[in-house]
Amino acid sequence: MSRTPLMPKATAVWLVENTALTFEQIATYCNLHVLEVKGIADGDVAQGIKGMDPVASGQLTRSELEKAQADSGHKLQIAASKVKIPEIKRKRAPRYTPLSRRQDRPAAIAWLLRNHPELRDSEIIKLVGTTKPTITAIRERTHWNSAAIQPADPVTLGLCLQTELDAVIKKAAERVERERKKEEKEAIKAGTLLPTEETVEQTAPKGAPLAELITAEEVQLHKETTEKAATFANLSEKPEEKEAEKEYDAESVFSGLSKLKGKMKQEDE
Repeated sequence: MSRTPLMPKATAVWLVENTALTFEQIATYCNLHVLEVKGIADGDVAQGIKGMDPVASGQLTRSELEKAQADSGHKLQIAASKVKIPEIKRKRAPRYTPLSRRQDRPAAIAWLLRNHPELRDSEIIKLVGTTKPTITAIRERTHWNSAAIQPADPVTLGLCLQTELDAVIKKAAERVERERKKEEKEAIKAGTLLPTEETVEQTAPKGAPLAELITAEEVQLHKETTEKAATFANLSEKPEEKEAEKEYDAESVFSGLSKLKGKMKQEDE
């Protein structure tokens, strides 16, 4: 970035009046247009401005000035300042919204609240140029025109650019992900389990209240009912089914076979 002297027009006035520099040299040094420097020389521009000596103010050395006067092709170089002035960071001014578009801001705010609830109020303010009370009123439906507000994309309404909206959404998503990972690490470090709402929600049927959990008394009642039903089923079984289910050992089987063979021999004889 090229440096320019303080009060460039006043410096140009002094150089025009007190040196033999060309208009191009003065224009390049003071970061002005050549025609503007020519207008200063003709008296049409910078009328009433008192010239400022750049050599006396330490913005130009005497040797550099003499060298430029001797060579018309030499470009003046501003002298390095001995005092380092810190760069002033200006506060970003709130986004200006034209009067014709200000009536569309509630619709844009409603759209952002509905489609991107992860956005902070400060991010919405920067996008559409609104105020926090307005956002709160639209969120809580206390806005004077809540019944007529129809959510609309702020890009379509011309309140912001698509690149600006995408950048804010991406930043908010990354912030939410960082907060989620931080909470998980803290939970693991503390040795705590997940909340009941998260664990029950995965297995509970849709629409069922999460607070309805089975108590110990209900478990005991279910167990007693199951045992009584099993006892009743055993009593109602037929004797034939019990005999069919009787288990036989190897000795009883072989003894039965030997008796059957003896009967068959007697019949043959």
